[in-house]
Amino acid sequence: MRANLTGNLSNGGLGGLREASFEEIKRKVQTALINELNPKADSTQPEQVERVLEEQFNRILNEQGYTLSRNDRDQWLAAIRAEILGYGPIDALLRDNSITEIMVNGPHKVYIEQNGRIHELDHIKFRDDDHVMHIIERIISPLGRRCDESSPYVDARLPDGSRVNAVIPPISLVGPVLTIRKFSKTPLQPDDLVKLGTLTPGMIDFLKACVEVKLNMVVSGGTGSGKTTLLNVLSGFIPEGERVITIEDAAELQLRQPHVVRMESRPPNIEGKGRITVRDLVANALRMRPDRIIVGECRGGEALDMLQAMNTGHEGSLTTIHSNSPRDTLRRLETLVTMGESQIPFKAIREQIASAVHLIVHQERMADGSRKITSITEVIGMDGDVVNTQQLFVFEQTGMENGRVVGRLRATGIRPTFADRFELANIHLHPSVFGFGHR
Repeated sequence: MRANLTGNLSNGGLGGLREASFEEIKRKVQTALINELNPKADSTQPEQVERVLEEQFNRILNEQGYTLSRNDRDQWLAAIRAEILGYGPIDALLRDNSITEIMVNGPHKVYIEQNGRIHELDHIKFRDDDHVMHIIERIISPLGRRCDESSPYVDARLPDGSRVNAVIPPISLVGPVLTIRKFSKTPLQPDDLVKLGTLTPGMIDFLKACVEVKLNMVVSGGTGSGKTTLLNVLSGFIPEGERVITIEDAAELQLRQPHVVRMESRPPNIEGKGRITVRDLVANALRMRPDRIIVGECRGGEALDMLQAMNTGHEGSLTTIHSNSPRDTLRRLETLVTMGESQIPFKAIREQIASAVHLIVHQERMADGSRKITSITEVIGMDGDVVNTQQLFVFEQTGMENGRVVGRLRATGIRPTFADRFELANIHLHPSVFGFGHR
């Protein structure tokens, strides 16, 4: 007797069958399919693997006597393809360009960020903790990383550069937690940021000139504020003839220049050996004849090496730092330097910061989910024991309308002390960029 199975797969069941029965049948087909899949199918030839998978799927359905509608068959095949070749229940979410973040809080709670808002997806679930762990292992194994009881959290990346963090029990009390910060397959361009209201055309002209004259810049902001996206845009202004070295915990930057050397830190192996830190890579990068050094994020002792590089002829360096304001960025830099070398007096650290950093570009995630540059601040030197700064651009919020933040990005009318460097490089910015006159 052939079973006639019809219904909506995306809702977790078929026709009159209980959800548990559907899951049992689904697992049975998947297990048989995995056992029958041609072991000689080369994973580097996805078209061949897809063809073999579909052939085995159809054969198993016929052998086990299941008749599905065309729509259900396509959905079932997609679900099984995601389990075997992709990332399981979240595979479709990863392909949806409108989703910017995926958050798996244990097997039965999946959230997404879309248009700056967080939503729970009731129809997307994992079977159990082991199912989530299987997807985590699929992500981190190709990178040589591990996540187990002895090392219960890990940073990784997807092949497209999307950032991945996983935390598992005993640290997590809700089961395995997976967080994926998605990156657009096509990196955002400056004009895209203007359309999104992140910055203005005048700010783009200014930042482009700052990169071209090799100012050292720190992009600061909180989690999810768009620091890495902005760093990608800024790196796009680096002239093509320069040698660029990027250093990251998990490689995310998407540089388009022809002469780029990408380096990624490495965690210790299962024996606790072989760790290579971002600080190790920064120190090594100085021996690689860099024109520019880009550190994806300073979060430890590498801040000291970064400052020393900026102060010893490696101008035009870029990095990001987690902070709540430009002034907090300076304080956090101090703290990070002491993590690498606690014997340096605070005044000496501040002098290094004041000498090395030219510009702090601070970005925030607003209440409506939008990302905006809220301040571009110049570091102008020391006054006693204090690092002096001045704001060149600022975002002024005036209120909220229909759930959207209302305000304006404007120049403060202050001309930066390094403006002469633009003229020497034959870069002529219109006075209106700094808030003087009109175009």
